[in-house]
Amino acid sequence: MKLSSKLILFITSSKLAVVLLFIISLPFLVDSIVSEYTNYSLRRQQAKVIDVVHKNGIDHYLQGDDSYGSYTMLKEEYIALEPAAAKTLIDTIKTAQRIVERDTLSYRILMHTFSFENKNYLLEIGKTTASINQYNKPLQRIALYVLMGLIALTLLFDLIFTRALIRPLGKIIKSKLINRKFPFKDYSPPVPTSTQDFKYLDESLILLMDQINEAFEKEREFTANASHELMTPISILQNKMENLLGDEQLPESVVLRIVEMMKTLSRLKKISNSLLLISRIENQQFVKSANIHPSKIIHEVMEEISHRLTEKELKITISLKEDRLLKNVNQDLLFQLFYNLINNAIKYNVNQGSILITDEFQEGKNYVITIRDTGIGIAAEDLDFIFDRFRKANLTENVGYGLGLSIVKSITLYHGIEILVKSKVAEGTTFSLIFPPSS
Repeated sequence: MKLSSKLILFITSSKLAVVLLFIISLPFLVDSIVSEYTNYSLRRQQAKVIDVVHKNGIDHYLQGDDSYGSYTMLKEEYIALEPAAAKTLIDTIKTAQRIVERDTLSYRILMHTFSFENKNYLLEIGKTTASINQYNKPLQRIALYVLMGLIALTLLFDLIFTRALIRPLGKIIKSKLINRKFPFKDYSPPVPTSTQDFKYLDESLILLMDQINEAFEKEREFTANASHELMTPISILQNKMENLLGDEQLPESVVLRIVEMMKTLSRLKKISNSLLLISRIENQQFVKSANIHPSKIIHEVMEEISHRLTEKELKITISLKEDRLLKNVNQDLLFQLFYNLINNAIKYNVNQGSILITDEFQEGKNYVITIRDTGIGIAAEDLDFIFDRFRKANLTENVGYGLGLSIVKSITLYHGIEILVKSKVAEGTTFSLIFPPSS
């Protein structure tokens, strides 16, 4: 999962968690707010009553009676004033029941004692709990709507900010990592960003690619120079040994040793030629301007190598479309490509085995050539390393130098050809060459 997706998922989850927590606690919060507001309202009414008493006297309420009581038409609120015992001190707010005209109702009641003209009085102000709670649900609904709106708004801002924050990282991945082919020839400029971590990552990737390119160039230059320089002393040694073989006075044992030395030099010469070829391919010293039919190249390969089929009594079947044309390729390199693959199919095949060469259009777009043999196969643990130089997967075979498939890999990379390998020990190997659509 991408970093942006994880951040968006986390932000959304955290917002939903806040909403859920708020919904659970909302009734308690509203009850608490309403209760506090009711207490505040009762205290204000208390202050007004006492203020009126001090301004207009207690008779403003008692009017000659011993006590005073009044309530609204729906009995939602009431006020009561009566004498209290001397030195009685009460100041509280509680929920209790009162009987009003034979109706027992639950009230939130403020009880407060005060003195006026050396007499003690008890003031009661009540409000029914039903009238208090009638606004709870509307308040909860309004609060929930407001919260959902704020959550949606903040979520939108968070998503916009997250995308803007992560955008430089996406540009770094796209410009430095995705679809980049080694060696990194095209220069990738730094991605502008104000985030220091992304800037450090981008600069580190650029530096790393430069170091990889430099190391690759040095290795490629060394391989080319070493392979080229080795050819001269090898040729000189071969000439000297050929001259020695012309001496009729040499003992037979010496002649045999010289012949063995010449075989070793010949192997060394082939290795140098192969390394030089790989270096030239990697340096793109071959021109890709030919338009050829793959069936023609494969038949040319078979003309050169067909004599080897009789040694193992192999049967080869070639089933290719004659009208298929490969464009903008190098004919010599493709010849070498098919030669190495078919040569391996022969070399590692079993007696009286078979080789099948076919082609097809993959998903109606890419052209694919498949070379399948019934040979000894390649172990699964070796499949990832068969294209490495000087590494041989078929260790039981004392042939080759581990460079044939390295050359094949270099040629396919140079032409943009994808090569796939499937193999099973004792059953055979299949190489699939997937040509790009432009070919």
